[in-house]
Amino acid sequence: MNDLVWLDGRILDTRNARIAPTDRGFLLSDGLFETIRISNRKAPHLTRHLKRLAEGCAVLGLPAPAPALLHKAVADLLEATALVDGSLRLTVTRGTGPRGVLPPHVPHPTILIQAAAPPPNIPSAVSLVIGRYQRDGTSPLSRVKSLAFLPSILSRMEAVAAGLDDALLLGTTGAIAEASAANILFLNEDSLYTPPLHDGALPGTSRARLLEKGLCHERSISPEDLPAITGAWLVNALSLTPVSGIDIHEMSLHPEKDHLLRMFLFPD
Repeated sequence: MNDLVWLDGRILDTRNARIAPTDRGFLLSDGLFETIRISNRKAPHLTRHLKRLAEGCAVLGLPAPAPALLHKAVADLLEATALVDGSLRLTVTRGTGPRGVLPPHVPHPTILIQAAAPPPNIPSAVSLVIGRYQRDGTSPLSRVKSLAFLPSILSRMEAVAAGLDDALLLGTTGAIAEASAANILFLNEDSLYTPPLHDGALPGTSRARLLEKGLCHERSISPEDLPAITGAWLVNALSLTPVSGIDIHEMSLHPEKDHLLRMFLFPD
């Protein structure tokens, strides 16, 4: 795959792509991103991602890029990189601005799209720990894919340092919100549940599809509920990963349920 990116209307080699030192995304995490699955040279759920991006831009008071522009940018980058399967990372920042917190009156967003091949090693199951960082489900920022990702970064780092794979972040409600970069599904008495948004869960695109199909339902799950949970999965736009354990609680693997979920989420 060619080492190319789409940056503000141009396809460039990464060595020649430059973000301004005064870009607010770099300085202040003032922006959003989307991670988009590519399958057979197509982005099957691009419209969902662009809808969530536009909703996030509205929360931030940031001009949303025109969908037609982004559709063409994605198509152009896929053609230029010859990417068949993998992912795209779409980043939108408020662009450059003066020193200080207050943004420019008329922002000029920076738009960057990067292509990536599938990861070489996908774990068959992951072990989780409940971390010490929280997500505030009452904040509008919990509903957007902000560039401000430090709680997730630190949670993952601490989990790996403890010999585990990932961490679950609690909501300010005390219930489980999500993992560092994925929503979570819980299996209880043959029914699937995922944390509601008010517990701090991000409105993930795969999560939304499962809810719309009726394959899972929203329900608050606290750490005290874990002994009754018989299985769990991490799910995002790119993958579905079974969970082997959460803290001291071991989780059974459920191949049939796993197959059903994969066939729905990633049929292509």
